[in-house]
Amino acid sequence: MKTVKFQMEALTCPSCIKKIEGALKKQKGVQEAKVLFYSSKVKVIYNEAVVSADKLQGIITKLGYPILSKKVA
Repeated sequence: MKTVKFQMEALTCPSCIKKIEGALKKQKGVQEAKVLFYSSKVKVIYNEAVVSADKLQGIITKLGYPILSKKVA
């Protein structure tokens, strides 16, 4: 398992959390997805054999949320 953290532009509403977390959790290979509203950060634990960090980033940006930075651990 790997962890990726995304720094996003400021989130404007708490419903953004449900939208982002829901989309990420539907992705095969994602074990956990957590959005921190006040810091506009997303942490995803995923199986790198099933899904890539780039794919996860694409899911978020397709929802309309720009990513400022990505850190894979």
